[in-house]
Amino acid sequence: MTRNVKVLLASVAVTAMTAASATAETWDMPMAYSATNFHSATGEKFAECVTAGTGGALEIKTHPGGSLYSGSEIKRAIQTGQVPIGERLLSGHQNESPIFGFDSVPFLATSFADSEKLWEVAKEPLTKLLAEQNLHLLYSVPWPAQGLYFDREVTSLEDVKGLKFRTYNTASARMAELAGMQPVQIEAAEISQAFATGVAQGMVSSGSTGYDRKIWESLSHYYSADAWLPRNYVMVNMESWNGLDDATKNVITGCSAMAEYAGDWRSIQYNEFTVNELGKNGMTTGPVSDTMAAELRAIGETMTAEWLETAGDGGKAIVDAYKAAQ
Repeated sequence: MTRNVKVLLASVAVTAMTAASATAETWDMPMAYSATNFHSATGEKFAECVTAGTGGALEIKTHPGGSLYSGSEIKRAIQTGQVPIGERLLSGHQNESPIFGFDSVPFLATSFADSEKLWEVAKEPLTKLLAEQNLHLLYSVPWPAQGLYFDREVTSLEDVKGLKFRTYNTASARMAELAGMQPVQIEAAEISQAFATGVAQGMVSSGSTGYDRKIWESLSHYYSADAWLPRNYVMVNMESWNGLDDATKNVITGCSAMAEYAGDWRSIQYNEFTVNELGKNGMTTGPVSDTMAAELRAIGETMTAEWLETAGDGGKAIVDAYKAAQ
């Protein structure tokens, strides 16, 4: 079944719901990124879809920008039932399980097409792992490929030795270490202040993050590196999910399929726009130098071997299945 057919069927599932519960329910949905970010926009449309599809019986209210819970707190809040639903970058929890970092293995999947193939083979084991943690997976949307931001011109790793480097997951922290930089864990909502005050001098992220946070106010250079495409995930507390009737589940499942499809396209389109905007606002943009590209790939080989070792048979199965799908 093609992706478009799945989305069409999902649309039918949404419009097929004709009865609403007599008692309306509201779900608060924390999100870590700013309201203008494409992930937050996708989540807002998803919430509207569920609210409309259930005839208002289930209303979902999004809370972007870490306004309800910070990014690092969201997954735990959903697991423990503090909120029924939320969005989180699961690679930020790779310390819990290496499988959460499958999307951040350097230079494994470096394009949107490859990211989609990797997601298809990782979806089943990831869904199973989340279920064991009292979480039901709804949908996932990739960030654009990650590039490098610095407060100076950089042509090789020698130029970044000792720099304070903003990190957001295990992969970004390990990359900083191997490059001789100092990793500093900083959530998305804190980026602007961190760079303005010198807490960090560089980071690996997409053009989207830099644009959202007006990073040109503190940093001067952006280098495309196509390191990896990390993904955001929307999850529901398993008990909250199991407490829904089948009609409501069908609506949420249908809206999730449409959100994933729309989010993919938003990511693709937003990537080119945001990188262009970085340049328009005075940043120097372009690819990493040949020297640095070779150095980064050497780091990537080390990190891939380390991830496969810690992820064990489960990680190897994902990588093998992905390569077989190429």
